[in-house]
Parts: sequence; structure tokens; C-alpha cells
Amino acid sequence: MKAIRKFTVRTVLPESLAALDELAGNLRWSWHEPTRQLFEHIAPELWRETGTDPVALLGAVDTARLEALAQDDGYVAWANSTRDELREYLEKPRWYQGLEGDKPASIAYFSPEFGIAAALPQYSGGLGILAGDHLKSASDLGVPLVGVGLFYRAGYFSQAISPDGWQLESYPLLDPDGLPLSVLRRADGSPVQVSLALPDDRTLHARVWQAMVGRIRLLMLDTDIPENTDDLRLVTDRLYGGGGEHRLLQELLLGIGGARAVKLWSSLNGQADPEVFHTNEGHAGFLGLERISSLIGEGLSFSEALQVARAGTVFTTHTPVAAGIDRFDRSLVRRYFETDLLPGVAVDDLLALGAESFEDGNPDVFNMALMGLRLGQRANGVSKLHGQVSRVMFKGLWPGFDADDVPIASITNGVHAPTWTDPALLALAQSRLGTSDTSEADWASPAVSDTDLWQVRGQMRLQFVEDARRRIAAAWEVQNPGGIVPSWIGRVFDPNVLTIGFARRVPTYKRLTLMLHDPERLRALLLHSEHPIQIVIAGKSHPADEEGKRLIQRIVQFAADPALRTKIAFLPDYNIGMAQLMYPGTDVWLNNPLRPLEACGTSGMKAALNGALNLSILDGWWPEYYDGNNGWAIPTADAAGDAAERDRLEADALYELIEHQVAPKFYDRNADGVPERWVSSIRQTLAKLSPELNAGRMVRQYVTELYRPAGKAEARLSENNYRAARELATWKGRIVSAWPGVAVAHVESGGVAPVPQVGDELHLRAHVQLNGLSPEDVTVEVVYGKSLVNDDLTDVSTMPLTAEPTVPGLTDAGTPTLFTGTIELDRGGAFGYSVRVVPRNELLVSPAEMGLIAVAG
Repeated sequence: MKAIRKFTVRTVLPESLAALDELAGNLRWSWHEPTRQLFEHIAPELWRETGTDPVALLGAVDTARLEALAQDDGYVAWANSTRDELREYLEKPRWYQGLEGDKPASIAYFSPEFGIAAALPQYSGGLGILAGDHLKSASDLGVPLVGVGLFYRAGYFSQAISPDGWQLESYPLLDPDGLPLSVLRRADGSPVQVSLALPDDRTLHARVWQAMVGRIRLLMLDTDIPENTDDLRLVTDRLYGGGGEHRLLQELLLGIGGARAVKLWSSLNGQADPEVFHTNEGHAGFLGLERISSLIGEGLSFSEALQVARAGTVFTTHTPVAAGIDRFDRSLVRRYFETDLLPGVAVDDLLALGAESFEDGNPDVFNMALMGLRLGQRANGVSKLHGQVSRVMFKGLWPGFDADDVPIASITNGVHAPTWTDPALLALAQSRLGTSDTSEADWASPAVSDTDLWQVRGQMRLQFVEDARRRIAAAWEVQNPGGIVPSWIGRVFDPNVLTIGFARRVPTYKRLTLMLHDPERLRALLLHSEHPIQIVIAGKSHPADEEGKRLIQRIVQFAADPALRTKIAFLPDYNIGMAQLMYPGTDVWLNNPLRPLEACGTSGMKAALNGALNLSILDGWWPEYYDGNNGWAIPTADAAGDAAERDRLEADALYELIEHQVAPKFYDRNADGVPERWVSSIRQTLAKLSPELNAGRMVRQYVTELYRPAGKAEARLSENNYRAARELATWKGRIVSAWPGVAVAHVESGGVAPVPQVGDELHLRAHVQLNGLSPEDVTVEVVYGKSLVNDDLTDVSTMPLTAEPTVPGLTDAGTPTLFTGTIELDRGGAFGYSVRVVPRNELLVSPAEMGLIAVAG
């Protein structure tokens, strides 16, 4: 008989073990190994069975065991000292507190998903894991973030595989009372709620759950409450579920409801509202509109409020493909905002923020990424290559500007080293190098021998093999209830064989099945007599992605061959718990997307932190860090005639690399059985990549390059009753009105010899029609560089020209203004130049910010 209702009954701990409750309530345990060891000691086998979740462990452990521990003075002292260390971690000043100068006192970080621990499954893939690592690293650095997301009652989905290899989805409901969460409450104990006005005089209500992620508070909104009608209770039913209107409701709740929740939380805790708002992808973009509505309530116009909201907003784009961007039907968005949802905000002003108002744009859609870029004065991609791709992808917002001028920077993602580094490697660093910080340890030191490194790598590989066998056995039992697990499952994978890992979401561009392009070639590699390999694969396809499911099916069916089933396997239900053993347990991490469609690809980073070598297309983060000794670059066949030819060429290159470089290097052993050349690459990976791939580096970059400048800009526009914001809005309105009449009327040049030589000086005189604007309103500059093909300039430099003074009474208002300057020709070769005019104001971050430009014809 099945239960009609399930809930979690929390254990009442003996008084002497009260420290355990405090430790379990803060998700720092998910990355703090000493705390994890404290809980594991309670019941090691149960710890593994409960998914290394302290709350679940304490709810499942026998009361007698807890009573025994309560009488164990040594364990009680251990628990108390661990709790005291946590309190010190939470209160002691850290890196951020040591920064001199102005810095934001509070920063709100919005994301639709957060991957923090397996015990809190509120993530689908890389975006959520990145958001979780961002919070953890911010905590370690003392950055005053508050995270904002949604609480999905069924999370993403649990994956099973049918006997014929097809992905099956299920949505087990989560009980928040069994999770390390608490309800945000007012001083009188009543729960905090946020409410959103909806069409047809309906209202969406949400309560606010809070989780402590070290020093960081994460707020998560939940609509499954009695105050909502049955259909509205389902708004937060599952991550990325439902159709367009359901998704719109989620994003309205995340952005608008989330901004309101942060404001309420700040008030309840006696803190100032956040000065900076970070929008992690476009899903939370509506938060900017909520801020604008609040500012309008303080007496600002829409345009004035927009300046303030933009100044304090950071927007991060994570997708290099248009299909990854949320786009809603424009009429649907209009319907939802023709309500009291955002007081003071005119619907047409709002719709303009998401309009695809450029060539080939669709006038009938509302584009969330475009709104994010228009509402964020500072924007970035998540790797250097992705920044370049994004500048091209969104160039339509800045017509007339070259892609290099598009104001989208890049900060390469990182991963949280304490979360993703195996305890065995942590222990090695502690015992040999005197530190548990593996990202800063001196891995080049002779204190760690090649044998030490190789033994730890073998230990991590064995640990993974044992876990993989357990998972495959469990999956077999699901498919064959009551059956006896076949003996061959106990032989899946060999802890002494070169192990290649591939695990990620399964959209088609990531090419899960590229390895199957030549099945016989892959078979030969798996069964090689001297240099065999084994491959572990995992990943989920979106429930609506039938093609992605077919890719999984092809892998599963290939791996079902009795001759191969111990050499290659697909592990179902990829999650944090699986990943934390897979990354350390693989020798090589494979990544073969269609370049340049991988924004970053942090799975390979996590593997590298454990000494695995990367075998990857030069996409995402890999072009920045590949050095020839820390892995291999799969050649990209960009010039191939079609997709099939490209796949063939790149698959062949993959097979060649594995057969002739990767496997021979792995099996080339010295007299002690240690592959010295391979271990040299492990050492270089740990020494050089770990500091760069650590999310601490990423968060420090966000603070210095984006958060602090955004906080400074927002503060300047807000002081003196928003005086600067009002002036900026007026100035922009004047610039926009006049700009159609701004033009470079004529450019004269002289000073160079008939045959120009290096060292000559080019004198320029540009006559510019300003249409009533003053020279101080604009920058007139010469843009120059190499001019080789189609007159396009490359290797570009710019130099501002100087306005010549006018003679009062002799200069007509319609007379062009003269701007002059001199360029020294300091290099040989093809040379070209042009002159452009752009708006100038010290409050603009980029000359391209307003999307206005006039160029010499």
C-alpha cells in the first residue's frame, strides 16, 4: 500500500549533541570535509545510503546510536569544536572585508537554479552548478551576496533508462521540512509572503524559504501554499517545466517576486537594500523592472529610474546559441503587464526592453536576453571565446559598431575547489604540502613524489569504479524487479585501465555520440590488447528533446553489446553525488561540442582539479588554458563542407589522439609501474590550472571588474535625490533627439609624403555636423589599423580628435564643427582609417552604450 502523504519528522538530538543540528543547518557541510567526516562517523554506511546528507542521516540513524555518541566525551568535543570553527568562519573578516575603498554592502545574485548539494536538488546542469559554486566562493571570500531563486517541489527530474535505452523521467516530490531550509518569518513569527498581481484579478502568492550557504543566505520562493488556487500552486512545481505561460509565470516570480523578497529580507534584518543586482542569465531579468517600478514610486520618471536600475545591474549571458534564450509571445507579456503588477511602468516602455528591434528580429516576441542587456549597464560572457561569440550574437543592439566595440566583457567561469576536489587529494596536500587548499598548493614541490600522485589517482579511480558498479546494479534492479543482478556487472570497468569520462546535459550540439561515428574504431580502442580504454558516460536530456533522448539511446544500445558492456557504460540520473566521484575517478575528460557553441564547459574544470587531463575541442574555457602538456586539443574542422563531414573529420581526429597519443602515454610505465610522462602532466595540471579554474578567482574578478564599479555607479546616480540620474536621463533624451542630424560632413588629410613611410605624421581635419549638440556631448575619433580585405580594419586603435574653438558671431549654428588631430605612422604595411562620432558622458561605461554612432561616409 502506498502512502497518501509523506513528510519528514526531524530527530530531537540529545542536548550534548546540539552542535550537530547547527552544523547540519548550514550547507557549508557540503564542501567542508572535516564537517562531513564528523557526520560520517555517526554511521558510515547510512551516511552513504542517505546521499551524504546530514539532515537525512540524523533523521534515519538509530536513537540508541545518538545516545551512545552523546555519552562519548571525545565525539561531543569533536562536534563542539567543529561548530565553533563554523561560527568563526561565519564571523571572521575575510578577503572582501580587507578591500580598501568603497564597495557594495550587499549584492543580490539571481539565478533560476542553484546546484549546491545533492541533498538540495534545485539544478538541471551547468548553470545551476555554476550558481552554487558562485555562492560558495563568495562565502569563502566574505563577499556579501544574497542568493535569490525558486524552490521547485519536484526539482528537475530523476532519470531512468528503459530496457531499450530510452530516457524515462519521474518527478519525486521534495519535502522542504526534510531539507536544510527554514521559512523566512517576521518578528511575530508569521511567514513572509510576496504577492504578484495577475490578469483576471488573480494574485500569485509565494512564501520564502531560506538556506544558509556558509556566510551566504539563499532565498527561494515557493508557490505551493494554501493561499494560491490549485493551478497557481503549481507555478514552482518543477525546474524548466511546462509551456510558455508557465515559464513566464516562473520568471515573473523569480525576477519581480525575488526582488520583493530581498527587500523584505533586508528590512527584517535591519540591512540596507542591495546596491548591486547580478542577473545570472535572462530568466531573472524582470527584477530590473521591479526596481524601476519602486524608483518611480519615489518620484522618478521611467527614463530616470532606468538609469539607476541599469547602473547597479550586472548581466551574465551563458548561451552562445539563440535557441537557448527565453523568448515569449509579445501579446502574452502585454497581457500580464496590463495589470497592477508593476505600478507606474507603462506597458509599451516595458515591451521595448525585450524587443528584437534589429534586422531579422522577430517583432512578435519578447526576448529575455535582450531585456537583460538593456537593463544591465555591465554585461559579460563566461569565457574569452564566449565573450567574442556574444559580441557577435548580440551586435544588433549596437548597430553600426564593430563586434569588438559591443560592450560585453568576459569573465571565465570557475568551479569551487573544496566542493569538487576529492578528499584523497585533499589529504595528500595536507600531509605532504601542509595545506588543504589544493588550488594554492605547491604541486611542483618534490615533497609530493610521482608515486604519491599516481597512488592517489589509482585510489580515486578504484573508488569511482566501485560506485559505478553499484549504480549499474541498482539500475538493473529497477529494470528487472526481483531478479538476481548478473555477475558481469561486478566486472564493469577495471580500476587499472585508462578511464575516459563524458558527462553533461545532452543537447545535440554537445555531440554525445561523436565517439560512435565509427563504431568499429571505437570497439577496437575499447578492446585494445596493449592499451585498452574504458568510457563512462552520463547526462540528462531535456524531457521535450526527443533527439537528445535518441542520442542517449544510441549510447546505451552500443554499450549493451556483451563484448563491450564492461568497457563502456551509461550511468543514469547524473547528479552532484555521482559527479563528485566521477570527476576524480577519470583519467581523461572528454568534451567534443560543435565549436563555438560551448559557452564554458565547467565539467572539464572539475576533472582538472583532481588531476585528470582534458581531451577537448578548443571551445569554452579550453582555448585559454590548453598548453600542450595538460591534455590534448581535438582539431576543429570548421571548414568542412557540411555537418556530416565535420563530424567525420573530428571523430577521426579523436580516435587518432586516443590511439596514438593518449593511451600510449598512460601505459608508458617506469620500473615502479609509474607513468612518468603522464604524472608530469598531472602535476602541471594541478599546479597551473587549479588556481585559475578555482571559482575564487572568478568571484574576485566579478568583485573588482563588475560589482564594485556597478556599486559606485549606482551610488553616484542615487545621491542627492537621484540628481545625476535625472540629469543623465535628460541628457540622453537630448542626444537621442539630435542624433539623426549628427554626421561627419567631410574629412581632410595631409602631412604624409606621396609614398608614406614609417614616422610620417597624418594630419586630420574632420568637419562634423552636431545638430545643436555641443562638442562636449560627443567624442569624435579616428579609428585606424590594418586594412587588408574589403577595406575592413583590423588590429584597430582609436584616437580622439580635438574640437577647434569657434569664433562668436561668425559661426552659424548649422556650420559643421572642426575637429583635428595627428597620427604618427609607427608601423609598415597596409593602413586605413575612418572617423566616427559617438556620445560622450562620464557616466557611460562604453562609447557604444547608447548604440548611437555616426561614421564618415
